[in-house]
Amino acid sequence: MNNIIVTGAAGYIGGQTALQLKDAGHTVIGIDRQPLPRHLEGIMSFLQADFDSDVAKKLLLTHCPDAIIHCAGTSLVGPSITQPGEYYNNNVVKTVHLLDFILRAMPKTKFIFSSSAATYGDPIMTPCHEVDPTEPISPYGESKLMVEWILRGYHRAYGLNYVAFRYFNACGADSQARHGQSPGATHIIARVLEAIRDGREFVLNGEDYPTVDGTCVRDYVHVADIVASHIRAIDPEIAGGVYNLGTQTGISNREIISAAEEITGRKLSVTLGARREGDPAMLTATPTKWYDAGGNQPKYTLQDMITHAWQWYNK
Repeated sequence: MNNIIVTGAAGYIGGQTALQLKDAGHTVIGIDRQPLPRHLEGIMSFLQADFDSDVAKKLLLTHCPDAIIHCAGTSLVGPSITQPGEYYNNNVVKTVHLLDFILRAMPKTKFIFSSSAATYGDPIMTPCHEVDPTEPISPYGESKLMVEWILRGYHRAYGLNYVAFRYFNACGADSQARHGQSPGATHIIARVLEAIRDGREFVLNGEDYPTVDGTCVRDYVHVADIVASHIRAIDPEIAGGVYNLGTQTGISNREIISAAEEITGRKLSVTLGARREGDPAMLTATPTKWYDAGGNQPKYTLQDMITHAWQWYNK
């Protein structure tokens, strides 16, 4: 069993990572500048601080972790366009500081990075392969790609051991309803289910995309499957590099709405809104590189993702 530090441990993916690491028998230490939600208390030792702070680095020295799973960062596409400085500073500059500290103080620590499908931008074709062009169309996607470049350079120059995962639309909730997304999350499954639960109108952003039904198409991955990949990546046998995490299945926004209505047994009131800036029409993954490296394949279906999220929102 290992000592694992999770940055962003109070968040959606970071919190689920801590839960499943604990389930697997690992010792978990969380860091986040946000307070730990009450439902995650007792899962981990926790420090409320910026991961780039002196107190966080002191914690790293104290525990000398086998791996750091870096989930911390600013993560919304839309706000990154109007506030790019926050994204470049929080996602890139501070991560470089963390990496430099790791190399000086604990060079054998494996670094597992939460990257994003946003690095592909508006892809020429889908599904995306890791070797495809990366042309992000938002500062958020740019910040993730910058860190990938830095990781590659640090590995080449200093031997940094790292894995970077490009997530394709994390969704769902813990299968035991212990953790899920916070209220007001911007992902479509969260927005649809909250609107159904609260009897509110749902705004569908864009119906004129060049897709089968005119709405955005995405590759959805259960948050628990993402975390299973985090845990698998700790294994020294897993080769470093950049990997897609997806299912190679495209699901449109209207299909999400239809599935949510079927699972909840309720009708959703939908109004049409404008496209969101920075949203490509279609984005799906080819995850075979990860499978070939010895990684896990997705366990959960779209129905599971919506069912687990619905259980969480109704808890």
